Amino acid sequence: MIRPVQSHAALLAAIHSEDRRDGGFRLWWLGQSGFLLQWQGVHVLLDPYLSDSLTRKYSQTDKPHVRMTELVIDPAELSFVDIATCSHNHTDHLDAETLGPILARNPSLQLVIPEANRAFVADRLKIDPAVPIGLDDGSTIELSGIRFSGVACAHETVERDEQGRAKFLGYVLQFGDWTLYHSGDTLRYEGMAEKLRSFAVDVALLPINGRAPERRVAGNLSGPEAAQLAHDIGAKLAIPCHFEMFEFNTATPDAFVETCRRLEQPFKILRCGEGFESRSVDLADSTTTK
Repeated sequence: MIRPVQSHAALLAAIHSEDRRDGGFRLWWLGQSGFLLQWQGVHVLLDPYLSDSLTRKYSQTDKPHVRMTELVIDPAELSFVDIATCSHNHTDHLDAETLGPILARNPSLQLVIPEANRAFVADRLKIDPAVPIGLDDGSTIELSGIRFSGVACAHETVERDEQGRAKFLGYVLQFGDWTLYHSGDTLRYEGMAEKLRSFAVDVALLPINGRAPERRVAGNLSGPEAAQLAHDIGAKLAIPCHFEMFEFNTATPDAFVETCRRLEQPFKILRCGEGFESRSVDLADSTTTK
């Protein structure tokens, strides 16, 4: 099993020690599509999955979710979170065993979700339906100095409810001098790149596990597709995710790296538990790095 670069007490110590109010940001990959963003004392969890709920759920089925990477942190240890996001209703993005302890430790936490999923989210998390903050494709809200914009994603299609609201969202976060895009799970669809290009994205967090019908789960961008999307939206840096969590649904970053280098698309490969800080790379002149 893969061991995180840093985990549990060591990861907590790193997060607290890096909490500087210098205008820059720090980012840690927590596995799958989960990230922790730290900026000016504000902490945002993006689609965290920090449990073994799926491994237990599918253990006696023909689709076992065998974990590849050790758990990086107990969600009950995250007592300093201001905002959390959920991009869609799949358990590795909306996990009651992750978000329940986080909500318990952070009573004032603001939970950003697709508005179309409000009833589902409230039922799964056993919370008041009025608690989550709903966004839709093209809508925005500002929380703790961070502007969140919803961007529809296709997992595998752009699905909408009866009122036309997107069930799968990525989020653009604009804060200080920075713009970060977390796609959630997605394939590329017509007009997606043009929509994202207008945000002038600094860092794009994109899945690379691809689409394989034999997995019997909704697909995502492959490594080359993620690299191409990052290039086409003008992202100054691309960071891949959604790999090395479950044996049946993963990919290596190699094809992503190869395509980024061919396209001269700056990138950074993080390992689970590894941190990244904005000052470590001059995003305006970033070169490819592994």
